[in-house]
Amino acid sequence: NRAKPAGIPNSERARMNHPTRQHLGLVAVLAAVLSLFGPALAQEEGASPTLDQITAAWLASPHADRSSGSFTHWDDDGEIPGSCAVCHSSTGAIDYMAGRMSTPGILDHPVPLGTVVECDVCHGPAAAALTAVPFPSGVTVDGFGTSATCAVCHQGRASADTVRAAVGDLAEDAVSGDLSFINIHYSASAATLMGAAVHGGYEYGGKSYQGQFAHVPGFGTCVECHLPHSLDVSRENCVACHQNAADFSAIRLSVQDYDGDGNVAEGIADPIATLHERLYAAIRDYAASVAGTPIIYANAYPYFFIDGDGDGAVTEGEAAYPNRYQSWTPRLLQAAYNYQFVAKDSAAYDHNPRYALQLHFDSL
Repeated sequence: NRAKPAGIPNSERARMNHPTRQHLGLVAVLAAVLSLFGPALAQEEGASPTLDQITAAWLASPHADRSSGSFTHWDDDGEIPGSCAVCHSSTGAIDYMAGRMSTPGILDHPVPLGTVVECDVCHGPAAAALTAVPFPSGVTVDGFGTSATCAVCHQGRASADTVRAAVGDLAEDAVSGDLSFINIHYSASAATLMGAAVHGGYEYGGKSYQGQFAHVPGFGTCVECHLPHSLDVSRENCVACHQNAADFSAIRLSVQDYDGDGNVAEGIADPIATLHERLYAAIRDYAASVAGTPIIYANAYPYFFIDGDGDGAVTEGEAAYPNRYQSWTPRLLQAAYNYQFVAKDSAAYDHNPRYALQLHFDSL
């Protein structure tokens, strides 16, 4: 879904969402990392993971997938632009963390091709010294601990402030050629986790929103839930408390009927998914009846397209950049931004379910 759509100029592709590169032989680096950071690696495969276990877990993870568009998108360009390099190359990540981080997620120079997310991104001196992470909203968060490197990339590329700045004082329901879709970017789980503390979603005026999702001690940061090399989450760590949950999406604490179906035993992921579907239906209805141009969503950049035949389905040729949706009003843009915010965090129900529910309710 992150293939390079045809007909997009290089200047536009530089703004596109996820991508990067390749990795090199890292056995020597892994050995050095193990000797320096052995205690921090202990949770991967048991009390004392071997170098082979660590290597195998990392190689099987998305961070090491050198064939992924996340690491090969710029092959034809010969380098990775600074607007993308922080999260799509080891070189970019290290340069960013070792620098001033004056613009969240952006380097002031391109970097060479050829790396994935390698060991020294998380285990090198730059990561060891990292304590505070700036977010696109301008808020800097100090408190991620060893998960600070995760938050550098998994924070998104936009915020409520980005949307507010774009719509300015335009009339809520007026179509404006100055507006275009604002994409949070891929897997902004740290922004979801922090909620209103970093304003990752579009937060409507006069409303209050959930801040950081406070879980139980020992399960509050990225690496306390995700194994740091495989990135997997172990169900066994959760069912000690959530004993009736067959999987993560089945977990629920609240007895509030958020989606009005009368079922308060289903996992909290279900009402969030239901509200997500309702929000998409509302977006389509509004676009056709108020903005005057039918809209469809597809998992391809830039995500929202003109529904030329009005059938609500993405038919051949519709999910193409030249057919991108351009009849944006402030109200439509705000709702579409929140729809994408949740769509791009597939585990929003785990990371901050209340924040996800609030964004849906207020957008609707």
